[in-house]
Amino acid sequence: MRLPALLPVLLLAIILPAAARPAAAQTRPDTSVLTARLGVDTISIERIIRTPARIEAELVTRSPRTSLQRHLATLDVAGMLTSLDITELNPATGSVTRRVTHERIGDTLVIVDVGAERTTVRRVAAPRDWLPFVDLVHWPFDVALQRLRTSANASASANASANARANARANARASASETAKTDAPMLSGNRISPFPLAFSGRDSATITHPTRGTMRLTVLPDGAIRTLDAGATTRALVVTRSRNADVPAFAREYAARDAAGRGVGELSGRGGGDTRLLGATLTLDYGVPMKRGRDIWGALVKYGQLWRTGANRATHFKTDRTLRFGDLVVPPGEYTLYSIPEATGGVLIINKQTGQNGQQYDSTRDLGRVPLRARALTREIEAFTIRPRAEGGKGLLALQWDRTELVADFTVERP
Repeated sequence: MRLPALLPVLLLAIILPAAARPAAAQTRPDTSVLTARLGVDTISIERIIRTPARIEAELVTRSPRTSLQRHLATLDVAGMLTSLDITELNPATGSVTRRVTHERIGDTLVIVDVGAERTTVRRVAAPRDWLPFVDLVHWPFDVALQRLRTSANASASANASANARANARANARASASETAKTDAPMLSGNRISPFPLAFSGRDSATITHPTRGTMRLTVLPDGAIRTLDAGATTRALVVTRSRNADVPAFAREYAARDAAGRGVGELSGRGGGDTRLLGATLTLDYGVPMKRGRDIWGALVKYGQLWRTGANRATHFKTDRTLRFGDLVVPPGEYTLYSIPEATGGVLIINKQTGQNGQQYDSTRDLGRVPLRARALTREIEAFTIRPRAEGGKGLLALQWDRTELVADFTVERP
């Protein structure tokens, strides 16, 4: 082809405004994967594709059974969600089982839930910067952190002197983004709850769940999650970022494990029940975290620190007879149990407050504290267990996990 024939095409390519070019040429989608693990078990995998106008997420979660979802969020020019479509699929076949749409109209979210048997519509008041909270899903935290860093940088730039040098403005932006904090409004069910976010350095941040506790993160320069450690919360997950994953293939594999009885199950179910011992009826109700290949004593359960002695809701203990743990008299009634483990045992705390989450500990409500002794077990205990039993003519309350039990002796008072 002769040069004159190509000249109009070359000129058009040079003068064509960027805004008139295809969107794909302007913005390359950012694809990443967030994987959550609990010990050796993978709990969730999220493949996220993001552009300025939309977020697509394909994700599989595994507790209590395998679930496959697709999320599609549309964004306005400020990066706020105008709509969110959550589609649930059969993890084995990929067929749609449920669809929940969220559309923002004014200051209201209109939520339409289309299930197999019925459709429901509800309306929830929500601020413009709302985000969804979906259990075991982390892309909304990613968005919240990036928003905070962008906002902090913009604020610092706006406050900088018009005559300041470029490097001074850059330093101001960096300083602001390292110390920024806000509350992210997140929707769970019909309620918007604040999740406090804060940057504690250029590459560190925290996110606090309203009831589960604070997660610690390392972040990328734009604020996105690099790693997330929820070890101080009720979930104790670790989340890492990678480049790609075949989520539907993982969903099929995990669904097959469920069918074979090898699924993850509940992350922390409940244990306990009634035990008749030395004339007393003892009733226990406690969360049951699993070992999942993790180091327990002195690692997951820190020495010298208060422990909820289980998971989730506080561990509850009831007796219908007076008990005596050493010098501590425990009258009939219901209590909660906490502990401070040590390598040699530590202390068991018997508290008079009941009904609370395991993270809500009020030392002013203590009935008292009794010593614990550490003893080796002959076999590994996968699921944390509190076991009352008789030994040597006395009662024994044993906290068993991994290859160690922490025990406290007690006697039952005569009626």
